[in-house]
Amino acid sequence: MKAALVGADGALLYQARRATGRERGPEAVVETVLGFAADLRAYGIEHFGESAVAAGVAVPGIVDAERGIAVYSANLGWRDVPMRDLLGARLGGVPVALGHDVRTGGLAEGRLGAGGGADRFLFVPLGTGIAGAIGIAGTIEAGAHGYAGEIGHVVVRPDGPDCGCGQRGCLETLASAAAVTRAWAAASGDPEADAADCAKAVESGDPAAVRVWLDAVDALAAGLVTALTLLDPRTLIIGGGLAEAGETLFTPLRAAVEKRVTFQKLPEIVPAALGDTAGCLGAGLLAWDLLAAGFPADARPADARPTETRPAEARPADDNDPPADDPLATEVSA
Repeated sequence: MKAALVGADGALLYQARRATGRERGPEAVVETVLGFAADLRAYGIEHFGESAVAAGVAVPGIVDAERGIAVYSANLGWRDVPMRDLLGARLGGVPVALGHDVRTGGLAEGRLGAGGGADRFLFVPLGTGIAGAIGIAGTIEAGAHGYAGEIGHVVVRPDGPDCGCGQRGCLETLASAAAVTRAWAAASGDPEADAADCAKAVESGDPAAVRVWLDAVDALAAGLVTALTLLDPRTLIIGGGLAEAGETLFTPLRAAVEKRVTFQKLPEIVPAALGDTAGCLGAGLLAWDLLAAGFPADARPADARPTETRPAEARPADDNDPPADDPLATEVSA
């Protein structure tokens, strides 16, 4: 887990990390989250002389942001955790915003990172799986049921590998870091080889690695063109482990996307800029938005559009604003 105190300008004033401890069971994980947040609040009081005025938390899995419930996480093992209420109680009643980890990371990338404040963007992290965050006018669209952006389960090859969701040929079975790891381990004959090793082999000109890599890039381009056809983003932000390959990924990816588009407008395709701080920064932005909108925690969906469309960190102060303390942000990783 990562946690931070986040200033009004989006600056990380203090950061800390702690093991999730998921091997101890879901109840212990929840207690670890609550304890971590309480410790961070105490640090703020001790070192900044003030308590955090709000908190934001980003969690993986299925999230009901409107009711503040972490509905389900396969990796962490929890179900129906009233995270917003539990955190609010542990933190002395401060407002709490709950969000999905990928969407909060996308919020930060859009406002503070690679998105550069773009009015329409799509953030796609390529990790163990593939997900997406749809950015519209400085906020993230969660969808009617909280499932918007699940680009990893767009079928790009109907005869492809089985996916855990029950379909075949989903994008994440072919183009995630985990998929490249599996393909390169098989092609190289090295069960310990991973996606980073494949990228290095591509850079050295290994033809087998190039075949594996370009196969994944082709699948990724197919999924991204489907997304940009539906969403028409101005900027396409690619993050996660595969993006660390830099131009080894981006040069062929841009070419593959450009080759596939016909009438669609080609977005700018850029690497994510915030790295593993995006989740914490996004959770902090959720907390600032909660304060900027003037709603108590139980009256506003964490992923919904704030009343004021300017980013919270840019909002001018007035006499009715809360004290200029710092929100507390926590990101829980599976």
